[in-house]
Amino acid sequence: MTLFITVRNVARSRDFYSRVLGGTVVLDENPCIVKLSNSWIIMNPGGPPTPDKPGISVVDYPAGDTTSIFLNLRVADIQACHEEWKAKGAEFVTPPIDRDAEIRCYMRDPDGYLIEVGQSTGLLHGKRAAKRPEDLPG
Repeated sequence: MTLFITVRNVARSRDFYSRVLGGTVVLDENPCIVKLSNSWIIMNPGGPPTPDKPGISVVDYPAGDTTSIFLNLRVADIQACHEEWKAKGAEFVTPPIDRDAEIRCYMRDPDGYLIEVGQSTGLLHGKRAAKRPEDLPG
């Protein structure tokens, strides 16, 4: 799986995904590609329509308090990752929170993209997250 993200500053994003999260830079730019575990992230600035996507512009992500998509990273030791990445400059929304099935927290990349960091705990023993009222029938 490869994820393409539109970034405002390729060098800044490349540094975040490689230095902070430990990814390997495969290509510096045009486009920038960073291998992160068993996936790749492609980073490039936005641009106008092209012949293979007529009428479609690639635009910057408007950072804010809403999102419709986010990267999800599964780690073996969330506390260690939280401490290491925070020391390297990652900005977390909250510290890790135990949700029974997993421990998780969220951070943002330099362009404001939301990244979930989670460690499966109860899920490994068949324990699932509690249903929210809006998920129940009726």
